[in-house]
Amino acid sequence: MANPTIEELRNSGKYKLVGELEHHRIKEFVMDQLTTESRLIRWFMVYQVVMSLVGLFFFTRPLVLAIRGDMQPLFYLIAAVIFSFTLLVVIHELLHALALKVTGAPRIRIGGYLKKFIFYAEADRHVLNRDQFALVALAPFVVVKLITLTGIIFTLGQPVFYFWIFVMSVHSLFCAGDIGMLSFFDRFPGSGIYTFDVKEEKRSYFYRKV
Repeated sequence: MANPTIEELRNSGKYKLVGELEHHRIKEFVMDQLTTESRLIRWFMVYQVVMSLVGLFFFTRPLVLAIRGDMQPLFYLIAAVIFSFTLLVVIHELLHALALKVTGAPRIRIGGYLKKFIFYAEADRHVLNRDQFALVALAPFVVVKLITLTGIIFTLGQPVFYFWIFVMSVHSLFCAGDIGMLSFFDRFPGSGIYTFDVKEEKRSYFYRKV
């Protein structure tokens, strides 16, 4: 079944506007969602605590080893830090863009607010339902998690292990915004929720089926 058009969402009387997001206020919107009660948020918060503890341990471990004379783990840790805050950001957004393309989006743009270290992929006037939005939101989480877990498993006991474990831990922080956005749909259980971006307005809209 095809998604409704923007015209139908706005003017048919069958749908109600339940949320707007100004793109420069993504951080505030996400923080608001992360403070709500939902199963998804509870699960993610537990996961985030675990990943933070893992990241902290494997961040300090190479420093201890370096003091003892083993510098290789520290080199891989430094490489992981540089990679995580440069290329990993690009990869994360490209995975969003690829998922948007899978949903049929004809026009995709990657943007961001560098001062806030906030980045996003948008598909101008392309309507997504909840399942499609979940695919877009979770694509980087799933793909990067599988790749880093594979790297961790095959490099156990080797210095490069610290690269994979740190990247996995840091990337969980990058996914907080995606989980927060997805959790908005949980505010309306049993309802058909649709969303779309408008590039020139730098806004996203959320509509619920009446």
